[in-house]
Amino acid sequence: MSAKDEIAGMRKRMDKAIEDIQKELATLRTGRASISILDSVQVDYYGVPTPLSQVGQLGTPDATLITVQPYDVSLVGPIEKAIRASDLGLNPSNDGRLIRIPIPPLTEERRKQLAKHVHKVLEEHRTAIRNIRRDGNEHLKKMLKDKTISEDDEKRSLDEVQKLTDDYIRKAEEIAKKKEHDILTV
Repeated sequence: MSAKDEIAGMRKRMDKAIEDIQKELATLRTGRASISILDSVQVDYYGVPTPLSQVGQLGTPDATLITVQPYDVSLVGPIEKAIRASDLGLNPSNDGRLIRIPIPPLTEERRKQLAKHVHKVLEEHRTAIRNIRRDGNEHLKKMLKDKTISEDDEKRSLDEVQKLTDDYIRKAEEIAKKKEHDILTV
């Protein structure tokens, strides 16, 4: 395994960290209706926890409403129960066939809590990226010790790893900053 292979592997792991922060922040409410906030909701479908998106058609007819059209009408009750049981603070209603989920405006206090949560998620992902850097650096130093790469290659690779780490941390910070702006904008 060469230093380039090691760096390519680190890049893949860092890409996954960026994907993960995007997914995690997409589930946070911003005051506007977005079907991604329901990604974490699991419905009991014949004894099997199933993602909401797999048991019904999700839609956002306007900025303050999400609708769920179950594929099976008998699931209206379980879907409604699952949404209420989630910690999203949503209160669905149904007309027997369609579930309507009004998205209440966020209070100032709730916006600040969500902004703090964004910072917490960002810090977790910064740490994950730094851990990837640490693992990669250790592996490069081991390769030097085993004499599979030269000292110059190790130095060059360590510099490249640091640049890569800085780039990915910057990407994560930009994603978090955009989400925080969305949350705090009334």
